[in-house]
Amino acid sequence: MAAADPEVVVHAGPVRLHGQLSVPEGATGIVVFAHGSGSSRHSPRNRFVSTSLNKAGLVTLLFDLLTAEEELDRAHVFDTALLARRLADATCWLTGRSETHGLAVGYFGASTGAAAALWAAAEPDSPAVAVVSRGGRPDLAGPRLSAVTAPTLLIVGGDDEMVLDLNRQAQALLRCESRLAVVPGATHLFEEPGALGEVAGLAREWFVGHLSRRAGPGG
Repeated sequence: MAAADPEVVVHAGPVRLHGQLSVPEGATGIVVFAHGSGSSRHSPRNRFVSTSLNKAGLVTLLFDLLTAEEELDRAHVFDTALLARRLADATCWLTGRSETHGLAVGYFGASTGAAAALWAAAEPDSPAVAVVSRGGRPDLAGPRLSAVTAPTLLIVGGDDEMVLDLNRQAQALLRCESRLAVVPGATHLFEEPGALGEVAGLAREWFVGHLSRRAGPGG
């Protein structure tokens, strides 16, 4: 089990951001979360998924992608390139820590945060070996999608029709291993009974399966 989520200060380049880092004993991989617009490291849905991943032996980092001052400018909230850079910088900081060094990295993006996760994963030097999108907007990663090499799981609610259509279109642009998982009867926030549990199970299976292949020093 992970220790109680400790507050950390994430070094994302020159910026310092607040985060929650959970490191379970005998961790076998890392998942860094990218939340959607209007959300934060306190997102109850992402924290639910994070707890499930911790129980499977995965380190999780939930952090605020922007400072409080930056959030006041709505342009920053939808600046996918900026958010992806923060995600990449935070990953570099995290993998440099003694308790996480050498562990394989995955990205979990929710809503607009999924675009940032895919954008970051498309970078030539990205350490990400798996990506999961929950109710995501991968279309916002635009031309970067074809450069993603990390196996990607797109999870969408069956009743979230517009986002489901956007995910189908985005998947067609991916050149990596990918899967579109539709949760029947679920809407955008997966608030229906059992829906979020299904999301957590799908994400856990994807990350455990792919991160374990790349575990170990230098993995």
